[in-house]
Amino acid sequence: MTLIKSISGMRGTLGGYPGDNLTPIDIVEFTAAYGSLYKDVEQPFIVVGRDGRISGPHVQSLVTSTLRMMGIDVIEIGLSTTPTVEMEVIARGAHGGIIITASHNPMNYNALKFLDGNGEFISAETGQHILKLAAERNFEFAAYDQLGRIKNVGDAIERHVLQILKLDTVRAKSIRERKFRVVVDCINSTGSVSLPILLKALHAEYIMINDLIDGSFNHNPEPLEENLTLLSQAVIEHQADLGIAVDPDVDRLAFVDEHGKYCGEEYTLVMIADNILSKTPGPTVSNLSSTIALREVTEQYGQTYYAAPVGEVNVVSKMKEVDAVIGGEGNGGIIYPSLHSGRDALVGVALLLSALAENNCTLSEYRAQFPNYIMTKDRIELKPDLDIDQLLHSVAQNFKEYEVDRQDGVKIYMESGWAHLRKSNTEPIIRLYTEGRDLNDVNAIKDRVKVVVDQNLMSLSTST
Repeated sequence: MTLIKSISGMRGTLGGYPGDNLTPIDIVEFTAAYGSLYKDVEQPFIVVGRDGRISGPHVQSLVTSTLRMMGIDVIEIGLSTTPTVEMEVIARGAHGGIIITASHNPMNYNALKFLDGNGEFISAETGQHILKLAAERNFEFAAYDQLGRIKNVGDAIERHVLQILKLDTVRAKSIRERKFRVVVDCINSTGSVSLPILLKALHAEYIMINDLIDGSFNHNPEPLEENLTLLSQAVIEHQADLGIAVDPDVDRLAFVDEHGKYCGEEYTLVMIADNILSKTPGPTVSNLSSTIALREVTEQYGQTYYAAPVGEVNVVSKMKEVDAVIGGEGNGGIIYPSLHSGRDALVGVALLLSALAENNCTLSEYRAQFPNYIMTKDRIELKPDLDIDQLLHSVAQNFKEYEVDRQDGVKIYMESGWAHLRKSNTEPIIRLYTEGRDLNDVNAIKDRVKVVVDQNLMSLSTST
């Protein structure tokens, strides 16, 4: 029983009862609520694409039919990637877009992600409005003679790749001369159709694994070290220069070096940001739960680092505010505004290969030049009726001798590292992220924070 309705869209497990799971009724209602945003627009049109999940064609059919029944034209690009849908909205001047993907969630999930006319995720205000419309079923369908049309487009990824190759910071000539050999873990989704187009254009030899688009993910789809053992083995077996791992909708990216060693998804952004900063000085942005290594690299170039609340829309907003040259999230999400304002694994691959080609080095050599941190991610269970905001405020007061960021929960910068506590939007828990130079530092910070949390929990319980 899983259905989560949020300001950015909806996701859930397939089957079951309406309102509890992701069912056809929920899909139609939420799509209609989104379509209602354009009721006063003359002949609106929306781009729709999906990842490789088993349920994808069925969900796409419902989404497309619902939009057309509301009098909205649809540009349907079929199997694609999240960044490609975003790019297609921009290229065609569409009024918005819907991406059918549950990203890194397991194969029994699917989701609708909503874009605005800038090819970016909708704002919190727009999301709240959609939630209200869906709850009230406040939407109107079109008459029989005003139904929307559909146009099927099959070359959106090619156009996306072409725009990547036009970037000044993508050194296509140098990459082609290097003749990279890479292994790609496509996690049985649309990396199988997108990455070959990019790598072929860069004259790279590529070996694909988990490349059958059948929606049956061969491992947990999140590109973390424990899920990429086959990729590491394949890199060694094929004597490749590196391994590339993406998630099902190709907006998260992780690398394995020539020795089969995982580089860490936190360092995808760090490595690529270093290359961008060497050519285009300017601010950088990541979310508060991302590695502090990005701030250190940014400051080495004499530039300013900014932290944003967790969530792609928040990172994009901060990047626009400070005119950042590169940004993203520590989960392997690269946002390069010279291309578009969304996480994009395809441009990330091109930029990383550019860095290796220009520096004439291996991936292990490039990764070794950056500060090395260890991060742990934990959760603290709470009673459902607890005032979490009050708890976090009290915790912040206990650490007021340190630099404390309150944009999103509480982030405490200590001498040996940092801790970030933020409440979950869906569960009565606090997420606790901790980072330090070594495991001893991390554990010491974590233990210290947990002691303070426990003390404040006791105090809150006593006062109530």
